[in-house]
Amino acid sequence: MSEFEKILRKNLWSENQVIVQILGICSTLAVTNRMVNTLIMTLGVSLVTGFSSLTISAMRSLIPRKVRMITQVLVIAFYVIIVDIILRAYVPEVSKALGPYVGLIITNCIIMGRAEAFAQGNLPLLSFWDGFTAGLGYMWVLMVLAFIRELLGFGTIFGVRVLPTSFIPWTIMVMPPSAFFVLAVLIWVIRGAIVKSEIKATGGEKK
Repeated sequence: MSEFEKILRKNLWSENQVIVQILGICSTLAVTNRMVNTLIMTLGVSLVTGFSSLTISAMRSLIPRKVRMITQVLVIAFYVIIVDIILRAYVPEVSKALGPYVGLIITNCIIMGRAEAFAQGNLPLLSFWDGFTAGLGYMWVLMVLAFIRELLGFGTIFGVRVLPTSFIPWTIMVMPPSAFFVLAVLIWVIRGAIVKSEIKATGGEKK
C-alpha cells in the first residue's frame, strides 16, 4: 500500500478528525441543519486544509520556530479569505446563511492540527494530500449528520422534499442541541465499527 493510500484510509476512517480525534466540533454543530450549507462549508474546509498544508510544507525551512504558529495562522487566513470571496461572489445566499462560520474556518482545529502535526515535517505534495483527505474525512461525517438533521427537521434532502406532507417535522432537529445527540450516536456507532474492524484485522480480541 502506498503512502497516499495509507493517509487516505487513516483520515477517512481509522483516525477521522471528527469521529476519532474529536476536532472541528464547533462547525459540526453549527452548520449541519442543511445539506447544501454543509457541503459548501466542508468543501471549503477541505480546500483550505489542503492548500494551507501545501504552503506551510513548502515554507517550513524558511519559517523561524518562534513565529511558526503565527505564520501558520496567516497562511490559513489567506486561503479562508479567498474561499469567503468566492462564496460571496458565486453563492451569496449560502454565504449569507453560513454567516460568520466561514471566517471561523481560520480557528478550525483540524487545519492547524494537520499543519503542525504533518505539514511541518513532510513534503508539499504529501502534505496537501494529508490536509485535503483530512478535510474529506470531516466532510463525510458532517454530511451524514446534515442528512439526518435535514431529513427529520424539514423532510427534505438538499432542499427537495422527500417525505410526505403529512410528515410532522421534528423541530428539535433544526436546533443546535440536536447536533450533540446525533453526533454522539454517530461517534458511538462508527467507533464501534472501527474497533470491530481492528479486532477482525488482528484476528483476536482487543485488549
